[in-house]
Amino acid sequence: METQAMQVVSEFLTAVQQGNQAKLAASLHPNIEWDQPGSNRFSGIKRSSIDVFKMVGGMFQATDNSLALTDVKVLTANKNSVACLVHWKAVQANGGILDVYNIDVYTVENGQIVKAKVYSADVAQEDNFWLK
Repeated sequence: METQAMQVVSEFLTAVQQGNQAKLAASLHPNIEWDQPGSNRFSGIKRSSIDVFKMVGGMFQATDNSLALTDVKVLTANKNSVACLVHWKAVQANGGILDVYNIDVYTVENGQIVKAKVYSADVAQEDNFWLK
């Protein structure tokens, strides 16, 4: 179980880095629950892969496509749950800079991510960057 969960999440994160839309779509369950931290326009719980893609699309639009997953430092599993330490960077036309680590926890069932909970190392930075 742990091996499959690790593989699914590892492939998902690689797809994020490569912009592989087909792999991303295949990795997320249609009814995924995604919990994005903070008090900004992207925060809150998304209850479908469609809503997750809308959120991420909005993030890319807000950063002129500069949003990048620059590093995956730790990937560890406990049964079907996988935690990872990831680093994100982005810039905005107005000079805003995002440079933040997150700890993401993914739950995998039947080869797809069914739940994601994101913990930001700097929620204030994210709220300031993403705004309401």
